[in-house]
Amino acid sequence: MPQNVTQKIISSHLVSGNMSAGSEIELRIDQTLTQDATGTMACLQFEALGVDRVKTDLSVSYVDHNTLQMGFRNPDDHRYLKTVAEKYGMVFSPAGTGICHQLHLENFGKPGATLVGSDSHTPTAGGLGSLAMGAGGLSVALAMAGEPYTITMPKVVRVYLEGELTGWASAKDVILHLLGKLTVKGGVGKVFEYAGPGVASLSVPERAVITNMGAELGATTSIFPSDENTREFLTRMDRPQDWTELVADEGAAYDEEIRITLNDLEPLAAKPHMPDQVVTVASLAGTKVNQVAIGSCTNSSYADLASVANLFAGKHVKFETDTLISPGSKQVLKMLTREGLLENIIDSGARLLECSCGPCIGMGGSPVSEGVSVRTFNRNFEGRSGTKDAQVYLVSPLTAAMAALHGEFTDPATWGKAPQVPVLPDTIPSIRDQFIFPPEDGSAVEVVRGPNIVPLEQFAAVDADIEANVLIVAEDNITTDHIMPAGAVITALRSNVPAISEHVFERMDASFATRAKSITNGIIVAGENYGQGSSREHAALAPRHLGVRAVVAKSFARIHRANLVNFGILPLMLVDKEAYAEFAQEQSVTIPALALKPGEPVELVLQTGSRVSVTNDLTQKELDIIRAGGLLNYVRFSKRREA
Repeated sequence: MPQNVTQKIISSHLVSGNMSAGSEIELRIDQTLTQDATGTMACLQFEALGVDRVKTDLSVSYVDHNTLQMGFRNPDDHRYLKTVAEKYGMVFSPAGTGICHQLHLENFGKPGATLVGSDSHTPTAGGLGSLAMGAGGLSVALAMAGEPYTITMPKVVRVYLEGELTGWASAKDVILHLLGKLTVKGGVGKVFEYAGPGVASLSVPERAVITNMGAELGATTSIFPSDENTREFLTRMDRPQDWTELVADEGAAYDEEIRITLNDLEPLAAKPHMPDQVVTVASLAGTKVNQVAIGSCTNSSYADLASVANLFAGKHVKFETDTLISPGSKQVLKMLTREGLLENIIDSGARLLECSCGPCIGMGGSPVSEGVSVRTFNRNFEGRSGTKDAQVYLVSPLTAAMAALHGEFTDPATWGKAPQVPVLPDTIPSIRDQFIFPPEDGSAVEVVRGPNIVPLEQFAAVDADIEANVLIVAEDNITTDHIMPAGAVITALRSNVPAISEHVFERMDASFATRAKSITNGIIVAGENYGQGSSREHAALAPRHLGVRAVVAKSFARIHRANLVNFGILPLMLVDKEAYAEFAQEQSVTIPALALKPGEPVELVLQTGSRVSVTNDLTQKELDIIRAGGLLNYVRFSKRREA
């Protein structure tokens, strides 16, 4: 039977399950990646499993999120990650080497490989034909230990591309177009597989821009075929041996199809405060811009920054517009230097930042109060920039560069002839020597732990119905940034769950943690798409530490739902969404936890006497995990039982 690209990879890695949409499947994982904001906890969890060596073909530990190293906490965590990598067989990428997704695309990603990463933008590697998925740190730790990765078999959507990009339109505008069309929850339970004649017009870095921001659709992942463009990219990266052709069979079936004519696209922007608030750049003409930030895992490749450097040649950015540029890797930086393009950036008055995530996660580079910030990033959630009242717009590097030069949005019709997309240089400098590869035998390596690294907490099993109080009633599209904010101060506490828990929901409700600690059990109530955004499992782990036992919502984002299960929190969905209005803060609720069955409704009993029907989409295994007190408890118990 003909297969599409997604089905080919899944079928070749299937450990158990039925490949019909909605069924639970288990996949063998070839590669993992972690980054420092989530990887410290993932490594602590990996150690707790008692495995003596990483079991994947490749696992890489990147330090790219909190590279400021303010105080002892960050450098201590980075030292811990380095020694864990050496002991257990991971490749280690030190701070400053680059952003995990850009580095993985350049150095390690492979067509046809399965990859899970403790970062929601792991699907970037789908740009070269890898089935790459974001996951919580515990799921990644288990994959590192050789356990299969469990997902719901997704629907496969064919995104059929025709024509080619023209004028000032870029790859970023392709994914912004899709976000405007489908919204931030339009991809839940789906893989977006790109096909059609337009695919051949896109380079691997351009494809990676599109697959990277597929995360904002809520998709399981996004993927392109591995074709001659892929082979050219891997050859330029001195990795020709990693290329394999991977294309859909003729006549392969898809669950849905979307068609995009690339020639019809124009420069787009996502307005504050959501990536799906998409408008044309032309419609924003005249809007003053206080800051421009170019970089992130979405748009920090050589092609992106070379385009900006070419536009900046002989020009100076507006002094009123603070312009920040973050190269995606030292390899990108070396290419810009060798090609003489870095001087254009320096002479323009732009600020050159370290090869790291930086301003994308509020790690420096915050805009001024009420400032308009134009960014090439993937998220513009309220407060994520570090300035709560900032107005953040998401755009392509070309649009961002023009905003920096003019100090405001202008109509692309006035920009003149569009530049050609730069191609990779014939000779590309390697940065393989920047990675620390593990010794063959790491048994003698001592893992060094700083005082901020707190041992893992073990949560109690569910052995009775739950009496709880409503801690917060939240709206639609609550992000992981709302639940567990990023930024230098909070991210530094990632290995200290009691400390980081003090910041749960603090930007929405400063009293949340205090109130949660004053009761035994808590419930969070929310609207649609609860937990969208990053893969940070602290957005589930920290609330569980505070006693949260269930989240009652209209719907959930994929990765966060999985993280809730991993830490023993019940994800319950309202049968009647109008019943959301029945809940109020501080209200007591009885959850019949022992009566829960997969996919079947039960009634919550509210303090008012009202009964609200909720259901779940849990499998029996997931329900068993929650009742065990979380996935780590479940795995430990299973291994003891097997022994």
